Amino acid sequence: MTKLRPLITYSLAAGLAGLIASTAFAQSVVLKADRMLDVETGRIIRPAVIVIEGELITAVNPAELPDDAEILDFGDMTLLPGLMDMHTHLCYDLEGDWVNRAVREGAADAALRGSRNAMITLLAGFTTVRDVGAGGFADISLMRAIDNGIVAGPRMFPAGHSLGITGGHCDATGYAPGILEQGPEQGIADGVAEVLRATRYQIKHGAKVIKICATAGVLSFEGSVGAQQYSEEEMRVIVEEAARHGLKVAAHAHGTEGIIAAIRAGVASIEHGSMLDGEAISLMKARGTYLVPTSYLVDAINLDNLPPPIRAKAEYILPLARKSLSRAIQSGVKIAFGTDAAVYPHGDNAREFAVYVKQGMSPIEAIRSATIHAADLLGVDDRGVIAEGKLADIIGVAGNPLEDVTLLENVRFVMKGGKVYKGGE
Repeated sequence: MTKLRPLITYSLAAGLAGLIASTAFAQSVVLKADRMLDVETGRIIRPAVIVIEGELITAVNPAELPDDAEILDFGDMTLLPGLMDMHTHLCYDLEGDWVNRAVREGAADAALRGSRNAMITLLAGFTTVRDVGAGGFADISLMRAIDNGIVAGPRMFPAGHSLGITGGHCDATGYAPGILEQGPEQGIADGVAEVLRATRYQIKHGAKVIKICATAGVLSFEGSVGAQQYSEEEMRVIVEEAARHGLKVAAHAHGTEGIIAAIRAGVASIEHGSMLDGEAISLMKARGTYLVPTSYLVDAINLDNLPPPIRAKAEYILPLARKSLSRAIQSGVKIAFGTDAAVYPHGDNAREFAVYVKQGMSPIEAIRSATIHAADLLGVDDRGVIAEGKLADIIGVAGNPLEDVTLLENVRFVMKGGKVYKGGE
């Protein structure tokens, strides 16, 4: 196989030190493989010949190749669009004393942790993520570092601070009074005036999506996991203000009442959606609201690593979430791929696909959830398919993922923006 240029191909062992070096793009690069997946039609196309110039795909299976092209021939491999995860927390994990990390570490610590997790996520085949909440704007700093070529990672749509009520799921609860008290700048806002300020403050500092906590959650010390927290009025103000700036709103929501209120308020997606009933499903279908299920964590979360009050909430809500996913799939709710990576190790994101298939999706629909449906949720049309004019975000797997979707758990080749990060030799 011909090298296309002085490639930087990263391994987990060596990549963290070297990260990104600037390399000039060859005038043309050609990827060849036995086949590629057309995610829109669901067909395997044979063979696959993809011409790339700079960051963009310029031709697919052309009659002639550019004379000056550098060629990478992968043989028995399937090429697909880069995958997209709509619910990550790159700056977070459940390692060590994670319960007290908020009062022991700062935003710089989180961003450094995020740089490691960003690399792991990219090498797993995820070339775009929506990162839904990090303290101190660590996620936005990470996005800028990736965009500027300082570290390697996926394209990011960060939220800044998640927005929530005082003492709610998005707040830092469980500490003595006076410790880590937070306000609208840190996302903790009550009432219309404060949520408006909190939304504007996240946008001012670079948020590309707004994340709200419509209900209580699992990994926090407030009460019932499903209780509604933000009112419909508060959520509507957030949605309307975000829309003025061209941003969408993602709503963490477990309980039915909070889910319904968030849908009515106009959020773009319900994250988790653990207790969906018929009314919620009907509203989601009528309004085109996406479900972002984060379902593999039901199998993967280490319950022994959770304090007893949090473990009790997890044991209650997670089985309900799996049932709600099955109901949503059967009912035709729009679903975009999301994992909550951080609750389990980063890099295992693709294990979410097999859950969707087991719960009733076809393999192609599961793949679409992480490609064209994810792009639709993000509101972008420059990625998610292998086509002329799209970003050269491309991955490769051995075998046919339509026959075995778990092949996506072992990505062999990763290209983002015309640059090879894995499998280019």
